[in-house]
Amino acid sequence: MITILVLLVYAFALGLPLWLLYHFKAQAWYWHVLSLAAALGLGFMPTPAGWQGPAYDLLFGGTFVLLTVWGIGGIAMYGTHVPHRKHA
Repeated sequence: MITILVLLVYAFALGLPLWLLYHFKAQAWYWHVLSLAAALGLGFMPTPAGWQGPAYDLLFGGTFVLLTVWGIGGIAMYGTHVPHRKHA
């Protein structure tokens, strides 16, 4: 596996959810909890028989990191949203 490809995939898996959280703020809390549950399910799931190899490891690892960062980041940011006051 090419090292730069691994670094790019994991940088994307870290950067995309952080950018989405910054741009769109935290969504409803249950979406982030569902994301964490999906990441844990994906992490504990055994690799299917025909899906072994470095490409699939990279795919599953990148998806796991993306879902985990989205879930933890959203839950951490959930209470920080301050609504704007409307003018009278």
